[in-house]
Amino acid sequence: SANIACGFHAGDPMVMRATLRAAKARGVSVGAHPGYADLQGFGRRPQALGAAEVEALLIYQVGALQGLAASEGMAVTHVKPHGALNNQACADRSLADAIARAVKALDAALILLAPACSQLALAGRAAGLRVVDEIFADRLYQDDGQLLPRSQPGAVIHDPGQALAHVRAMLDAGALVSASGHQIPVQAGSICIHGDSPDAVALARQLRDGLRASGYSLAPLTAMPAP
Repeated sequence: SANIACGFHAGDPMVMRATLRAAKARGVSVGAHPGYADLQGFGRRPQALGAAEVEALLIYQVGALQGLAASEGMAVTHVKPHGALNNQACADRSLADAIARAVKALDAALILLAPACSQLALAGRAAGLRVVDEIFADRLYQDDGQLLPRSQPGAVIHDPGQALAHVRAMLDAGALVSASGHQIPVQAGSICIHGDSPDAVALARQLRDGLRASGYSLAPLTAMPAP
């Protein structure tokens, strides 16, 4: 499954359409990846928006991708907030609820892709949405289940072998595994790889091959059994 930026933190209508077409040609399901209006900061700088503003922000961006997808004979299958918006919603229930309301208002059948052990995942389930818990292949965790800030040394994993070992440890344990070794039980259904990393393609290939060799199967979100 691919998460497509919707023009606010990255992308534009032409890039969005080209990405949709590339995904369709390869049989990849597509989701909306809405973020803050922050091209210069790639949507990774926190903002102080209210719940109503966040709700409108989501509806605007996801709706735009839905329109472009429909013109290509495709359907948006899921929503995954980006960057600082996602991080803030993981800790702030009011923002998380606003995101869940926006997704439900657009299409209650949309899957909400949310970081495991987050307020966003809880809000999605409380709203009656189907939520898939996500773990990160290329990021380390703190003991509370939140991502280790990018500003800290080693927070971002660039080595494909290290990323594979990191993911396999979490899947085998059925838990988030922090940098210190602390575990939080979770049933992950999605693994995130950041596409802006220079190592993203190599990392994705090694993860795919390594997980298959370990007996795990990979499938679009839509092919996963509902909980």
